[in-house]
Amino acid sequence: MQPPRVLYPPIQPFRTERLPVGGGHTLYVEQCGNPAGKPVVFLHGGPGSGCSPAHRRLFDPARYCVTLFDQRGCGRSMPLGSLDANTTPDLVADVDRVADHLGLNRFMLFGGSWGSTLALAYAQTRPERVSEMVLRGVFTGRRAELDWYYKEGASRLFPDEWSNFIAPLTEEERADPIRSYHRRLDDPDRAVRAQAARSWTDWEARTVSMRTIRDGVGAFGASDTAIAFARIENHFFIHDLWLEEGELIREAGRLVGIPAVIVQGRYDVVTPPVTAWDLHRAWPGSELQIVEDAGHAFSEPGTLDRLLAATDRFAN
Repeated sequence: MQPPRVLYPPIQPFRTERLPVGGGHTLYVEQCGNPAGKPVVFLHGGPGSGCSPAHRRLFDPARYCVTLFDQRGCGRSMPLGSLDANTTPDLVADVDRVADHLGLNRFMLFGGSWGSTLALAYAQTRPERVSEMVLRGVFTGRRAELDWYYKEGASRLFPDEWSNFIAPLTEEERADPIRSYHRRLDDPDRAVRAQAARSWTDWEARTVSMRTIRDGVGAFGASDTAIAFARIENHFFIHDLWLEEGELIREAGRLVGIPAVIVQGRYDVVTPPVTAWDLHRAWPGSELQIVEDAGHAFSEPGTLDRLLAATDRFAN
């Protein structure tokens, strides 16, 4: 039996730049791996998080030319935390802007969690540009998906962490935590925003993995990066991600002919497997791989092994 695959060794970009995309936004863009390799565009999660050095290591650097960029208001893109001109259609258009700027006519897409949402939205808009797709922890923004995580569902599995999440809210506010946190995350007082961001990000950090993630929990909540992440994520959710209800599942037929691997943790509390299952059934030719001992995080051993196997396969 082969041991689980691990990330490729650390690698530095061979190209980094700032790309103005309109609406006052400038994206941080980087490329790494083999400049002559198979083009792949990595779409990070959140919305609002940003790329990390670990994301570069999901691809064989000898065979892939990997493009990563921090989405509007995220990570190293500027201005940090900006909600202006920051919508799903804006981000879909940004994928084209980045690809056009770099001369990528056709490319593979890799996205997990919110990154899978953006990948689906882009591929359904521009299927002719997408050669393959690798998705993980599928999220499509349906009301039931948001209610599961921010009203009732995940709360029943993590009652202790849910209690901490709703503790800052009044009894009345607890009926709709997304909207209630929206008011706090938009408060003119930074201290109020920081406290809300801490609670928002802690809830996600405590539930994202079957193995509790302690690093950064709590202290992370007061940083400008954490406030930006929480505000952008909440901003998208309050607007239903600028998607019609069920749109990404309903339009999955547009993706027929695009080879795809969907990797889904069986015990993913953030984005439960039913969404990946619904997408797979609506997408003829897609391949669904359910990892029996994994939650939501891409770094869990079983999930990471499947993702690397998929990128290795498509590299051929």
